[in-house]
Amino acid sequence: MIDCVSKEFRLPHQRYSTLKERALHPFRSRTFDRLQALDDVSVEVKQGEFFGIVGRNGSGKSTLLKCLAGIYEVDAGSIGVAGRLSPFIELGVGLNPDLTARDNVIINAVLLGLSRRQARERFDDIIGFAELEGFLDLKLKNYSSGMAVRLAFSVAIQVDADVLLIDEVLAVGDAAFQQKCFEQFYKLKAAGKTIIFVTHDMAAVEHFCDRAMLLERGHIVSIGEPHAIARAYNEINFGRLVHESVEPERVGDRSAEIATAWFESRGERVQALAQGDPLEIVFEVRVSEALVDPVFAISLRNEMGHTVFATSTAWRELQTGRFAVGDTARIRIGLESWFAPSRYLLTPSVARAGGGANALDLREDLVSLLIHAPRATGGLVDPPHSFEVEKR
Repeated sequence: MIDCVSKEFRLPHQRYSTLKERALHPFRSRTFDRLQALDDVSVEVKQGEFFGIVGRNGSGKSTLLKCLAGIYEVDAGSIGVAGRLSPFIELGVGLNPDLTARDNVIINAVLLGLSRRQARERFDDIIGFAELEGFLDLKLKNYSSGMAVRLAFSVAIQVDADVLLIDEVLAVGDAAFQQKCFEQFYKLKAAGKTIIFVTHDMAAVEHFCDRAMLLERGHIVSIGEPHAIARAYNEINFGRLVHESVEPERVGDRSAEIATAWFESRGERVQALAQGDPLEIVFEVRVSEALVDPVFAISLRNEMGHTVFATSTAWRELQTGRFAVGDTARIRIGLESWFAPSRYLLTPSVARAGGGANALDLREDLVSLLIHAPRATGGLVDPPHSFEVEKR
C-alpha cells in the first residue's frame, strides 16, 4: 500500500568535490533548487499481482521503487509492504570483482537474507540458472557484464521474498536470458508472489502486467488496464497529453502520415478471412520531409485488447531506403492467418530511423479484420500441428 507518498530532492547550485574547496570558499552561495520527484502518490497493489509502473525519464518511477525498497525515506505519506521484499533495482551491487563466482554467490546470498546453510544448499540451483558452471573459479572482474547480471539475478531469485521490485535490470541481458527471467517471474507469480515492474517497454507491459500506472513529473496520470496505459504513455512521450474524456487516436508530428491501411488475401481486399488463409497487411505512408531508413511497424490486437502479433522493420534489421518530400511508401507484411477466431484491430506506425521510438505517425486501431473458423479452441493462435499417440 502506497498512501499519499511525496519525495523531494535538493539540487545545490554549487557543488564541492573536496574539503579544500569548501575551506577556500566558505561564503560561496549555498542555494539550491527543489526537485519534487514524487507528489502525493497513492496506489494499492494486490497480492499476487504483476503491476507495471511506466513513465518518461524523470517521472519518478525509480524513486518510487527505491522508496518501496527502503533506500530512500519518504518526506510525506506512508508505505506498507505485507511480507518480505526483494529489490531487483541495481543487480550486481555488492558483488566483489576480486572474488570468484563461488565466493560471491555465498556472500551475496547471505547479505540478501539466506543463512549460510541455505546458501550452500541452493548453490547448484543458482549456478545452474545462471548457466555459469564452467566459470565458478573465475574472478568476477574477468566476467562480461551479461555474465555478472546472470549471476546476480540468479542469487536474487533464490531469496524467499513475497514482493519483487524490478527496475529494468534485465535490459543488459541477452534475449534468451530475458525470456528465461520472465518465465521465472511467471513461476513466482503462480506461487502467489507480487511483482512491481518498472519499464519503458510498452510491449512488455501489455504482455506481462495485470495492471499498470503512468507517472509524469511525480504525479499519477492514470492507473488501469495495460493497453490503455501504454497508449497514454505514447501520447505523453510524443508530446500530446492524454485527457481522460478523449480517446487517443493518433501519435506523432506527422512529418510522414499514414494515409490508409487494409487487409488483402490472394490479391483481393478483405474484411473477413478464414483461419489459415494467406494474409497481407498493407498500409501507405505519405512523406512530407526527407527521410532515410524510416521504421515501419504494425501491431494486431484482438477484441480483448491482447497484442497477438507485432513486427517492425527495425526488429527485422531492414533498411527501408530514402524518401523525398512527396513520396509515398506502400508497406506489405505477409503471413498466414493462424489466429484464433476474433476481430483484430490494426495499428500501423512510422518512425524516424533508430529503434522506432521517435514516432512520425501512429494510427491506433485504424482498420479491423474478422477471422472465422469452425471452432474456437480458447487459445490466442491455432497454428498447424500434429498429434502422435503410440501404444507401447
